[in-house]
Amino acid sequence: MPRPLRVAIVGAGPAGIYAADALLKSEVAAEPGVSIDLFERMPAPFGLIRYGVAPDHPRIKGIITALHQVLDKPQIRLFGNVDYPTDISLDDLRAFYDAVIFSTGATADRELPLPGVELDGSYGAADFVSWYDGHPDVPRTWPLDAEKVAVLGVGNVALDVARILAKTADELLPTEIPPNVHDGLKANKALEVHVFGRRGPAQAKFSPMELRELDHSPTIEVIVDPEDIDYDEGSIETRRGNKQADMVAKTLENWAIRDVGDRPHKLFLHFFESPSEILGADGKVVGLRTERTALDGTGNVKGTGEFKDWDVTAVYRAVGYLSDKLPKLPWDLDSGTVPDAGGRVLQESGEHLQSTYVTGWIRRGPVGLIGHTKGDANETVSNLLDDYGNGRLQTPGSPEPEAVDAYLAERGVRFTTWEGWYKLDAAEKALGEPQGRERVKLVEREDMLKASGA
Repeated sequence: MPRPLRVAIVGAGPAGIYAADALLKSEVAAEPGVSIDLFERMPAPFGLIRYGVAPDHPRIKGIITALHQVLDKPQIRLFGNVDYPTDISLDDLRAFYDAVIFSTGATADRELPLPGVELDGSYGAADFVSWYDGHPDVPRTWPLDAEKVAVLGVGNVALDVARILAKTADELLPTEIPPNVHDGLKANKALEVHVFGRRGPAQAKFSPMELRELDHSPTIEVIVDPEDIDYDEGSIETRRGNKQADMVAKTLENWAIRDVGDRPHKLFLHFFESPSEILGADGKVVGLRTERTALDGTGNVKGTGEFKDWDVTAVYRAVGYLSDKLPKLPWDLDSGTVPDAGGRVLQESGEHLQSTYVTGWIRRGPVGLIGHTKGDANETVSNLLDDYGNGRLQTPGSPEPEAVDAYLAERGVRFTTWEGWYKLDAAEKALGEPQGRERVKLVEREDMLKASGA
C-alpha cells in the first residue's frame, strides 16, 4: 500500500497554513493521503497575526478561527520553537519529506536611504510593532518620551504605528497587550503624530476601513490640510478604476473640510511631503526635513525644491517589510525574495530546485493583505502536486513521522505542539479573566514553552 505524501512547511503563519489547507483539499489527500508537518521558530503559530497585527484589531485576529480549523486536522502536526536552519536544515528536511514549502514571511524593516536615519530617536516600524505585540525576541521597553512624532509611509502599518502612538494606554487595556507594553504606553508623552506621504490622497495605500478606524478613538483628532487634497489625470484614473482608492480619497476629503475638534491627541495626515533628511543634534533626532512635491499628470510626483522643517523628536519608518534570507536557498537581493516560477524555487541555472517550494511573502514580497496569500498557496501546491504526479519529487530516506520526533529529541530541541498551543491559549485567557480581558499575551519565550508543555 503506498504511503502518504510527506510535506514539510517551514513557517506556521497564514501563508503556511493556507498551503496545508490546499494540500488537504487535494485529490491526493484522499488517496494515498497527505501527512504535513509545520515548523515554526516561535513557540506559538499564526505568524504575523500574532506578532504583526495591532492589538486593537481583533477583527483581523478572527482569521485565527479559520486557521484553527485547518490545524485541528489529524493529518497535520505542529513543531513550534524549531528554527530553520539552526535546529533543522534543508538536508535534514529532505531526509524526512517528499517536498518542502517555505512560507517564512517578512519581519525586518526595509531600509530607507535617508540622511540621519541612524540617529537616536529614528526607529523602524517593524521593531515597534514587535514590541507592542509582545514578541519574545525584542526588548521589553520602548522609549516613548517624544511629544511630537513623525511616521513615514502611507500603508496600514504606518496607520497602526500612528494609532498606537496617539491612543492612551487605557484605551488599549481591553486588548491582549502584555503588562510591560501597557506600562510603556502609560509613559508615552506623544501629543502630536504626523504621518507623511510623498504622493497624494489617491496614491495612499491605506485600507478604507483601517483609515476610518483612526477617527473612532475619543482621544484622537485626525487632521488633514485642505491643500493636500489634489488630483491629476492619473489620480482621477486611479480613483475610477480602484474602489478602495476612491473610498480612501473620499474619507480624506471629508476630514479636510471639517472643523478641527478638541480631542487631546492630534494626528495629522500629510501628503505631497517627501522626507529628505532626519535632522539631528548631539546624535539625537531634533526634526524632519521634507520637500514639497507636486503631481506630474500621471499620478506620480516631482520635487518642487521647496523644503520644510518639522519640529519632531522621534521618526518611525513604515516603508515596508523585508524577508530574512534563507540559508541554502537562492536569493534575490533586490526584492528580498526567493526566485521562483509558480512557487517552484529556481536555481541560478533557471532549473527547479527539486522538491523545494515557496509561498506567501518570501515568494512575492511583503505586499497585500493576509487573505491574498491564499491564491499563492493554491498555485504553489498545485505545482507541487503536479511534480508529485509526474514523479519529479525526490524520495526521502526516512519518511516515517516518528523519525522527525526522534531527530529533534536527539538534538535536544524543545518543541511545542498543536496540543501545546491549546494549553498556551488557555493560560493566556486565564491571565486575562481576573481583569475582564479576553487574554493577556505571554511574552517571555520560556514562559510560553512552559505553558505549552514543551
